[in-house]
Amino acid sequence: MSEKVNWGILSTARIGVEKVIPAMQRGQFNNVRAIASRYPGKAREEAKRLGIEKAYGSYEELLRDDEVEAVYIPLPNHMHFEWMRKVMDAGKHVLCEKPLVLSVKEAEDLIQLRKKSNVKAAEAFMVAHHPQWASAKKIITDGGIGTLRAIQGAFSFYTDDPSNIRNIKEYGGGSLYDLGCYPLMTSRLVLGSEPTEVFAAFEIDQQFKTDRIATVVARFPECTLTFFASTQLAGYQRMTFVGTDKTLDVPQPFNPPANQQTSIYLKDGPLGYERSVAFEFLPCDHYTLQADAFSRAILEDVPVTVPLENALAMARIYEAIFRSAKEGRWAKVE
Repeated sequence: MSEKVNWGILSTARIGVEKVIPAMQRGQFNNVRAIASRYPGKAREEAKRLGIEKAYGSYEELLRDDEVEAVYIPLPNHMHFEWMRKVMDAGKHVLCEKPLVLSVKEAEDLIQLRKKSNVKAAEAFMVAHHPQWASAKKIITDGGIGTLRAIQGAFSFYTDDPSNIRNIKEYGGGSLYDLGCYPLMTSRLVLGSEPTEVFAAFEIDQQFKTDRIATVVARFPECTLTFFASTQLAGYQRMTFVGTDKTLDVPQPFNPPANQQTSIYLKDGPLGYERSVAFEFLPCDHYTLQADAFSRAILEDVPVTVPLENALAMARIYEAIFRSAKEGRWAKVE
């Protein structure tokens, strides 16, 4: 058994070269061996800067490299399905950025292909690997806030750049796919269940035709999640879990700093905040933890943390949300 997995990176997308690749290289089980771009000069430039051994001028070339065992895909949303298929057809393990698919049918097709190709395949929800979420789940499951009744979430930032893929509808742009997925994912993670129905309202950007603000109510068997996501509001994020006795506040839920301590807070008192107990976590990079967990799943032949079944569940929720926003009424999650 190899001590490290040889990785190939499919594209020089910003999230990959600025965040994910350096984090992978700091991991214990990852050897980033190759990077590919449709522009050979860009691949060589990033390979030299990041200390990567091989640079390829096409994605297909990288997939023909027999020494590459696993592939990370940070391509735009609308390209995920196509290249997930090609990576799995090449017999390589694959970790793909979220949202992994843009439809239920795509998720179902990939699950069938995974069974046929016998590879590990996962959705890159890095938040699932940060210890603050395991702690939040335990606090709530153990009754630390009483009975959980309501969840409130928010995630926003501002961009009006027409070239930003979040503002290109045909690329799977918009606030729900890019940001709204996080309140949904972390709520599902904590609850261990799926929403049964949703109600959604979108504010559509007239130039880009994308949902620049998505407001969603999702009914779970245990409680109700309410959140907003926006690509055209001030930068903000938070998740709050409100129980019958106390409140659990997660102030840095989706982008906790890798080089600083992270804390979540158990709060109560007559006004809900006077008494507070902090649960503190040492600095860690959830991108490093994500890559190491995926590599270990390969090396030890154990299940991945965020499998394709998660992408299928999320796709069912996305489709219900879009249906609700279009029809202006509650929509069941099929």
